[in-house]
Amino acid sequence: MAARTSKKERGLRIHEYLYFQVLSPGDIRYIFTATPAKDFGGVFNTRYDQIHLVPADPPEACGELNNGVFIQDQIALVERGGCSFLSKTRVIQEHGGRAVIIADNAYDNDSFYIEMIQDSSRRTADIPALFLLGRDGYMIRRSLEQHGLPWAVISIPVNVTSIPTYEMMQPPWTFW
Repeated sequence: MAARTSKKERGLRIHEYLYFQVLSPGDIRYIFTATPAKDFGGVFNTRYDQIHLVPADPPEACGELNNGVFIQDQIALVERGGCSFLSKTRVIQEHGGRAVIIADNAYDNDSFYIEMIQDSSRRTADIPALFLLGRDGYMIRRSLEQHGLPWAVISIPVNVTSIPTYEMMQPPWTFW
């Protein structure tokens, strides 16, 4: 009898990175690095060539969203703080989001990844949850505000192993 692998085992593993590229707006057309939640949420089994990254309103996404209709079938950009990582993920899932990217609320954080873990509620979430550096989240939101745009267009996940290092479009403020 063949061994069965769980959903978690087939997808991205703990301590691995997942990459996404902002396609629009053009001034932040970079490849960003995120880390998956340690012990909750789903995995990326689908590649999205073009999907909206919608900043949640309110940014912390701890309750009802003012722009929940725009999160349906898209990926939400949420800010850390106010409630647990799992609570944020469940709010986005309840609004029909495909995944959530939670940016650190320390806007100067350009190198320290937080390990997102389950809270003590015994609740679960099915959509992928990723952690993004605070500086990256801030720069994405700032660019959208400067252009008056309600969302960015991204490609996720991006396979960076096939991209030569000199062609990697890395954010200039992030050290790789």
